[in-house]
Amino acid sequence: MAVLKVKFTKTKRDKLAQALWILNWISVVTGIILFGLGLFLKIEIKKHSEIMANKDIHSVPNMLISVGIIACAINFLGGKICYDCTDSSKFCRWKLILLPYIICTFFFTFSILVGALMCYTMRNELDESLYLGLKEALKFYKDTDTPGRCYLKRTIDILQIEYQCCGNTGFRDWFELQWISTRYLDMTSKEVQDRLKSNIDGKYLMDGVPFSCCNPSSPRPCIQYQITNNSAHYNYDYITEELNIWKKGCKQVLLDYYINTMQSIGLTVLIIWVFELSVLIGVRYLQTAMENVLLQGDPESESDGWLLENGFAETARSNFNIIKNLGKANQISTVSGIHDPNMDVPRAQYGPDNIPPASITIQG
Repeated sequence: MAVLKVKFTKTKRDKLAQALWILNWISVVTGIILFGLGLFLKIEIKKHSEIMANKDIHSVPNMLISVGIIACAINFLGGKICYDCTDSSKFCRWKLILLPYIICTFFFTFSILVGALMCYTMRNELDESLYLGLKEALKFYKDTDTPGRCYLKRTIDILQIEYQCCGNTGFRDWFELQWISTRYLDMTSKEVQDRLKSNIDGKYLMDGVPFSCCNPSSPRPCIQYQITNNSAHYNYDYITEELNIWKKGCKQVLLDYYINTMQSIGLTVLIIWVFELSVLIGVRYLQTAMENVLLQGDPESESDGWLLENGFAETARSNFNIIKNLGKANQISTVSGIHDPNMDVPRAQYGPDNIPPASITIQG
């Protein structure tokens, strides 16, 4: 029994074809939107590629860009097909192409859904990528004279100022690494020597942060050195007092920004997926209705359209059998000669006239 069968008159078929022609052209625009969203996300990720460890994060924008380009091509072709379906004679040109077109469009529509879901499932990858990337970048903050790392200080400073954050997970991350280059340290100073000897790695560690961590809105001059030393500053208690440096770590701030951006893009892609799915369903109805008109031979007659000619289980079973038979056909084709179904010996091994030995009669 056909699934979701609908009866179409000639007028209804023409209106459906015209509506689908318009919707397919709108779908070309949605393909451009998908391409634009993927390109925008790729640019946003590229901005902070220096502080990202995992390069696989580009899979989401690459997916959207690819789907957007394919959408433009598929829907352009679909518009042409639907426009010709108003005429039964023109439909004959597309009859053999329509079913493969619908199958390809189905998988393409499924790809849009996958792209939308990827926008909602990349949180863990983003979190790990930002954490490892920022951790590595902070280590090289001081290496302003090292080729390949000389711009990292500027990158981190701009990041902390623009996103109002400090460190990787917080400002205390700067306490655990040397962020001042030895080029700017007085190595003859006893204080510097003591600090270098105070840890086994021989690093110049201190409870201070770079200037880019300072909050310019604070009424008090920025306390960026000796942050945990109350006696070093007048009327100061770092535990109870509101510090005038940014509290949030850059990883969390960037993660929130990317998650919000990707969720907004994901919602847009989901809406496009619903739209593309409705267009696909309409094209399927038009295809089956027009094929039934050709079977009846009267272009003005009513015809039935459906999503599936048989039930879901029966359709799945028949498709499985088709795939199974294709597999058997491939196995048979590997055997040389033509196989006789009544014998296990290939016909190529028979006599000169290709007659099985059992069929040869001896005349007395």
